[in-house]
Amino acid sequence: MPATQIALPEKKAVALPNGETFTYIEQGEGEIILLIHGNMSSSVHFLPLFDRLPGARLVAPDLRGFGDSSYNAGFSSLRELAEDVKLFVEALGISRAHIVAWSTGGGVAFELAAAYPELVASIFVIEGVGYKGYPLFRKTGDGSFVPYANKEELAADPAVAPPLAAFHAQNAAFFEQLWNMAIYPVNKPGAEENKLYIAETLKQRNLVDVDWALASFNMSAEHNGYNMGTGAIAKINCPISFTCAERDLVVPPATTRENAAAIKGSKVLDYKNCGHSPLVDCPDRLAADILAHVGLR
Repeated sequence: MPATQIALPEKKAVALPNGETFTYIEQGEGEIILLIHGNMSSSVHFLPLFDRLPGARLVAPDLRGFGDSSYNAGFSSLRELAEDVKLFVEALGISRAHIVAWSTGGGVAFELAAAYPELVASIFVIEGVGYKGYPLFRKTGDGSFVPYANKEELAADPAVAPPLAAFHAQNAAFFEQLWNMAIYPVNKPGAEENKLYIAETLKQRNLVDVDWALASFNMSAEHNGYNMGTGAIAKINCPISFTCAERDLVVPPATTRENAAAIKGSKVLDYKNCGHSPLVDCPDRLAADILAHVGLR
Protein backbone atom coordinates (compact mmCIF):
# COMPACT_ATOMS: atom_id res chain seq x y z
CA MET A 1 0.00 0.00 0.00
CA PRO A 2 1.29 3.54 -0.63
CA ALA A 3 3.22 5.26 2.13
CA THR A 4 1.53 8.11 3.96
CA GLN A 5 2.96 10.86 6.09
CA ILE A 6 1.97 10.72 9.74
CA ALA A 7 2.74 13.72 11.92
CA LEU A 8 3.59 12.83 15.51
CA PRO A 9 1.93 15.16 18.04
CA GLU A 10 4.12 16.16 20.95
CA LYS A 11 3.69 13.86 23.92
CA LYS A 12 2.47 15.48 27.11
CA ALA A 13 2.93 14.11 30.63
CA VAL A 14 0.81 13.99 33.77
CA ALA A 15 1.71 12.69 37.23
CA LEU A 16 -0.73 10.20 38.75
CA PRO A 17 -1.50 9.92 42.49
CA ASN A 18 -0.10 6.37 42.56
CA GLY A 19 3.43 7.54 41.76
CA GLU A 20 3.36 6.75 38.04
CA THR A 21 3.59 9.31 35.25
CA PHE A 22 1.57 8.88 32.07
CA THR A 23 2.63 10.33 28.75
CA TYR A 24 -0.04 10.88 26.12
CA ILE A 25 -0.91 12.49 22.84
CA GLU A 26 -4.11 14.35 22.15
CA GLN A 27 -5.76 16.25 19.35
CA GLY A 28 -9.03 17.95 18.50
CA GLU A 29 -12.13 19.10 20.32
CA GLY A 30 -15.58 17.66 20.84
CA GLU A 31 -16.67 14.20 21.95
CA ILE A 32 -13.92 12.70 24.08
CA ILE A 33 -12.50 9.45 22.73
CA LEU A 34 -9.96 7.70 24.93
CA LEU A 35 -7.66 5.39 22.95
CA ILE A 36 -6.19 2.42 24.86
CA HIS A 37 -3.42 0.56 23.05
CA GLY A 38 -2.39 -3.07 23.27
CA ASN A 39 0.70 -5.14 24.00
CA MET A 40 3.96 -4.31 22.17
CA SER A 41 2.57 -0.92 21.18
CA SER A 42 1.85 2.57 22.50
CA SER A 43 -0.29 5.64 21.90
CA VAL A 44 1.63 6.25 18.67
CA HIS A 45 0.09 3.19 17.01
CA PHE A 46 -3.24 5.07 16.94
CA LEU A 47 -1.89 7.82 14.71
CA PRO A 48 -3.76 6.53 11.61
CA LEU A 49 -6.97 7.64 13.35
CA PHE A 50 -5.82 11.11 14.32
CA ASP A 51 -6.82 12.83 11.07
CA ARG A 52 -9.80 10.57 10.45
CA LEU A 53 -11.99 11.36 13.47
CA PRO A 54 -13.27 14.95 13.13
CA GLY A 55 -15.49 16.34 15.83
CA ALA A 56 -13.70 14.44 18.57
CA ARG A 57 -11.06 15.11 21.19
CA LEU A 58 -8.69 12.17 20.93
CA VAL A 59 -6.67 11.29 24.03
CA ALA A 60 -4.20 8.41 23.75
CA PRO A 61 -2.03 7.53 26.77
CA ASP A 62 0.95 5.21 27.01
CA LEU A 63 0.04 2.61 29.62
CA ARG A 64 2.37 1.86 32.53
CA GLY A 65 5.67 0.48 31.26
CA PHE A 66 4.87 1.27 27.62
CA GLY A 67 6.00 4.11 25.43
CA ASP A 68 7.32 6.99 27.51
CA SER A 69 5.16 6.42 30.59
CA SER A 70 6.84 5.42 33.84
CA TYR A 71 7.22 1.92 35.18
CA ASN A 72 7.94 2.57 38.83
CA ALA A 73 6.01 -0.45 40.06
CA GLY A 74 5.23 -3.78 38.48
CA PHE A 75 1.70 -5.11 38.09
CA SER A 76 -0.03 -8.46 37.77
CA SER A 77 -3.46 -7.69 36.34
CA LEU A 78 -5.27 -5.72 33.67
CA ARG A 79 -7.43 -4.35 36.48
CA GLU A 80 -4.35 -2.51 37.77
CA LEU A 81 -3.85 -0.95 34.34
CA ALA A 82 -7.52 0.04 34.34
CA GLU A 83 -7.02 1.75 37.70
CA ASP A 84 -4.13 3.69 36.15
CA VAL A 85 -6.43 4.81 33.34
CA LYS A 86 -9.05 5.96 35.84
CA LEU A 87 -6.45 8.08 37.63
CA PHE A 88 -5.27 9.41 34.28
CA VAL A 89 -8.67 10.62 33.08
CA GLU A 90 -9.37 12.13 36.48
CA ALA A 91 -6.05 13.99 36.32
CA LEU A 92 -7.12 15.44 32.96
CA GLY A 93 -10.52 16.43 34.32
CA ILE A 94 -12.36 13.93 32.11
CA SER A 95 -15.52 12.65 33.76
CA ARG A 96 -16.86 10.54 30.88
CA ALA A 97 -15.46 9.29 27.59
CA HIS A 98 -15.97 6.90 24.72
CA ILE A 99 -13.24 4.28 24.67
CA VAL A 100 -11.55 2.84 21.60
CA ALA A 101 -9.40 -0.09 22.69
CA TRP A 102 -7.10 -2.31 20.67
CA SER A 103 -6.11 -5.90 21.52
CA THR A 104 -4.93 -6.09 25.17
CA GLY A 105 -6.41 -2.63 25.59
CA GLY A 106 -9.81 -4.25 25.15
CA GLY A 107 -9.33 -6.13 28.40
CA VAL A 108 -8.33 -2.92 30.15
CA ALA A 109 -11.47 -1.26 28.79
CA PHE A 110 -13.65 -4.16 30.01
CA GLU A 111 -12.22 -3.83 33.52
CA LEU A 112 -12.69 -0.06 33.51
CA ALA A 113 -16.30 -0.26 32.30
CA ALA A 114 -17.21 -2.96 34.83
CA ALA A 115 -15.68 -1.11 37.78
CA TYR A 116 -16.48 2.49 36.82
CA PRO A 117 -19.52 2.54 34.52
CA GLU A 118 -19.99 6.27 35.09
CA LEU A 119 -16.70 6.96 33.29
CA VAL A 120 -17.44 4.94 30.15
CA ALA A 121 -19.95 6.23 27.61
CA SER A 122 -19.27 3.37 25.18
CA ILE A 123 -16.54 1.00 24.03
CA PHE A 124 -15.34 0.30 20.50
CA VAL A 125 -13.12 -2.79 20.63
CA ILE A 126 -10.55 -3.34 17.89
CA GLU A 127 -9.64 -7.04 17.91
CA GLY A 128 -9.83 -7.25 21.69
CA VAL A 129 -8.48 -10.00 23.91
CA GLY A 130 -10.97 -12.60 25.10
CA TYR A 131 -12.72 -11.90 28.38
CA LYS A 132 -11.53 -15.29 29.67
CA GLY A 133 -7.92 -14.24 29.18
CA TYR A 134 -5.01 -15.43 27.09
CA PRO A 135 -3.61 -18.21 29.29
CA LEU A 136 -0.27 -19.84 28.54
CA PHE A 137 0.47 -23.35 29.79
CA ARG A 138 3.62 -25.42 30.15
CA LYS A 139 3.86 -29.03 29.08
CA THR A 140 4.79 -31.49 31.81
CA GLY A 141 6.76 -34.72 31.51
CA ASP A 142 3.61 -36.81 31.21
CA GLY A 143 2.31 -34.68 28.33
CA SER A 144 -0.29 -32.73 30.27
CA PHE A 145 -0.48 -28.93 30.35
CA VAL A 146 -0.51 -26.89 33.55
CA PRO A 147 -0.49 -23.16 34.29
CA TYR A 148 2.75 -21.44 35.18
CA ALA A 149 3.20 -20.97 38.91
CA ASN A 150 4.74 -17.51 38.72
CA LYS A 151 6.11 -14.82 36.42
CA GLU A 152 9.61 -16.29 36.49
CA GLU A 153 8.33 -19.57 35.02
CA LEU A 154 6.20 -17.72 32.48
CA ALA A 155 9.22 -15.73 31.29
CA ALA A 156 10.73 -18.98 29.96
CA ASP A 157 7.69 -19.88 27.85
CA PRO A 158 8.53 -20.26 24.13
CA ALA A 159 6.08 -17.48 23.30
CA VAL A 160 7.56 -15.09 25.88
CA ALA A 161 11.31 -15.73 26.02
CA PRO A 162 12.23 -14.66 22.44
CA PRO A 163 10.50 -11.24 22.52
CA LEU A 164 11.77 -10.72 26.07
CA ALA A 165 15.32 -11.28 24.84
CA ALA A 166 14.67 -8.99 21.87
CA PHE A 167 13.50 -6.22 24.20
CA HIS A 168 16.65 -6.57 26.27
CA ALA A 169 18.80 -6.45 23.11
CA GLN A 170 16.67 -3.69 21.54
CA ASN A 171 16.44 -5.89 18.46
CA ALA A 172 14.29 -3.91 16.03
CA ALA A 173 14.64 -6.53 13.28
CA PHE A 174 13.05 -9.18 15.51
CA PHE A 175 9.95 -7.08 16.12
CA GLU A 176 9.67 -6.01 12.49
CA GLN A 177 9.60 -9.68 11.50
CA LEU A 178 7.16 -10.53 14.29
CA TRP A 179 4.74 -7.76 13.31
CA ASN A 180 4.99 -8.64 9.63
CA MET A 181 4.12 -12.28 10.39
CA ALA A 182 1.51 -11.92 13.13
CA ILE A 183 -0.01 -8.45 12.88
CA TYR A 184 0.25 -7.51 9.20
CA PRO A 185 -0.83 -10.54 7.11
CA VAL A 186 -2.76 -8.25 4.76
CA ASN A 187 -1.20 -4.76 4.52
CA LYS A 188 1.93 -3.28 6.00
CA PRO A 189 2.59 0.31 7.04
CA GLY A 190 4.90 2.49 4.98
CA ALA A 191 8.60 2.42 5.81
CA GLU A 192 8.61 5.62 7.88
CA GLU A 193 5.49 4.72 9.84
CA ASN A 194 6.84 1.25 10.49
CA LYS A 195 10.12 2.67 11.78
CA LEU A 196 8.16 4.91 14.13
CA TYR A 197 5.94 2.08 15.37
CA ILE A 198 8.85 -0.30 15.99
CA ALA A 199 10.73 2.42 17.88
CA GLU A 200 7.70 2.77 20.16
CA THR A 201 7.42 -1.01 20.59
CA LEU A 202 11.04 -1.17 21.74
CA LYS A 203 10.27 1.19 24.63
CA GLN A 204 8.22 -1.49 26.39
CA ARG A 205 9.67 -2.69 29.72
CA ASN A 206 6.85 -4.78 31.17
CA LEU A 207 6.41 -7.79 28.88
CA VAL A 208 6.35 -10.46 31.60
CA ASP A 209 3.92 -8.43 33.72
CA VAL A 210 1.59 -7.98 30.75
CA ASP A 211 1.73 -11.62 29.70
CA TRP A 212 1.04 -12.71 33.28
CA ALA A 213 -1.86 -10.26 33.47
CA LEU A 214 -3.27 -11.67 30.22
CA ALA A 215 -2.89 -15.27 31.37
CA SER A 216 -4.69 -14.60 34.64
CA PHE A 217 -7.27 -12.20 33.18
CA ASN A 218 -10.71 -13.74 33.61
CA MET A 219 -13.94 -11.75 33.81
CA SER A 220 -16.10 -14.82 33.14
CA ALA A 221 -17.90 -16.92 35.72
CA GLU A 222 -15.74 -19.93 34.85
CA HIS A 223 -12.23 -21.16 35.58
CA ASN A 224 -9.71 -20.42 32.80
CA GLY A 225 -6.95 -22.73 34.01
CA TYR A 226 -5.30 -20.02 36.09
CA ASN A 227 -8.12 -18.84 38.30
CA MET A 228 -11.84 -18.59 38.80
CA GLY A 229 -13.35 -15.68 36.93
CA THR A 230 -14.73 -12.59 38.62
CA GLY A 231 -17.97 -12.63 36.63
CA ALA A 232 -17.47 -8.90 36.11
CA ILE A 233 -18.15 -9.10 32.37
CA ALA A 234 -21.85 -9.15 33.29
CA LYS A 235 -21.51 -5.68 34.81
CA ILE A 236 -20.76 -4.00 31.49
CA ASN A 237 -23.89 -2.29 30.22
CA CYS A 238 -22.65 0.48 27.92
CA PRO A 239 -22.96 0.36 24.10
CA ILE A 240 -20.16 -1.77 22.71
CA SER A 241 -19.01 -2.66 19.19
CA PHE A 242 -16.42 -5.24 18.18
CA THR A 243 -14.39 -5.46 14.99
CA CYS A 244 -14.13 -9.07 13.86
CA ALA A 245 -11.29 -9.47 11.37
CA GLU A 246 -11.36 -12.69 9.38
CA ARG A 247 -7.55 -12.90 9.10
CA ASP A 248 -6.58 -12.01 12.66
CA LEU A 249 -3.81 -14.39 13.74
CA VAL A 250 -3.71 -13.08 17.32
CA VAL A 251 -7.37 -12.86 18.33
CA PRO A 252 -9.39 -15.25 16.15
CA PRO A 253 -12.94 -14.34 15.09
CA ALA A 254 -14.35 -17.00 17.42
CA THR A 255 -12.90 -15.13 20.42
CA THR A 256 -14.43 -11.86 19.27
CA ARG A 257 -17.83 -13.48 18.85
CA GLU A 258 -17.53 -15.05 22.29
CA ASN A 259 -16.80 -11.60 23.74
CA ALA A 260 -19.83 -10.13 22.02
CA ALA A 261 -22.08 -12.95 23.18
CA ALA A 262 -21.08 -12.27 26.78
CA ILE A 263 -22.13 -8.60 26.73
CA LYS A 264 -25.78 -7.88 26.11
CA GLY A 265 -26.51 -5.62 23.16
CA SER A 266 -23.07 -5.92 21.60
CA LYS A 267 -22.57 -5.24 17.90
CA VAL A 268 -20.16 -7.24 15.75
CA LEU A 269 -18.62 -5.62 12.67
CA ASP A 270 -17.17 -8.13 10.24
CA TYR A 271 -13.93 -7.02 8.57
CA LYS A 272 -13.12 -9.05 5.49
CA ASN A 273 -9.51 -9.42 4.37
CA CYS A 274 -8.23 -7.77 7.55
CA GLY A 275 -5.72 -8.87 10.20
CA HIS A 276 -5.06 -7.87 13.80
CA SER A 277 -4.48 -4.22 12.87
CA PRO A 278 -7.43 -2.60 11.10
CA LEU A 279 -5.48 0.57 11.93
CA VAL A 280 -3.16 -0.40 9.07
CA ASP A 281 -5.34 -2.67 6.95
CA CYS A 282 -8.41 -0.46 6.63
CA PRO A 283 -8.11 2.80 8.62
CA ASP A 284 -10.82 4.60 6.60
CA ARG A 285 -13.39 1.88 7.28
CA LEU A 286 -12.31 1.70 10.92
CA ALA A 287 -12.61 5.46 11.42
CA ALA A 288 -16.04 5.54 9.77
CA ASP A 289 -17.27 2.76 12.07
CA ILE A 290 -15.91 4.55 15.16
CA LEU A 291 -17.61 7.81 14.14
CA ALA A 292 -20.91 5.96 13.66
CA HIS A 293 -20.48 4.19 16.98
CA VAL A 294 -19.98 7.42 18.97
CA GLY A 295 -22.75 9.25 17.09
CA LEU A 296 -20.59 11.57 14.99
CA ARG A 297 -21.78 10.14 11.65
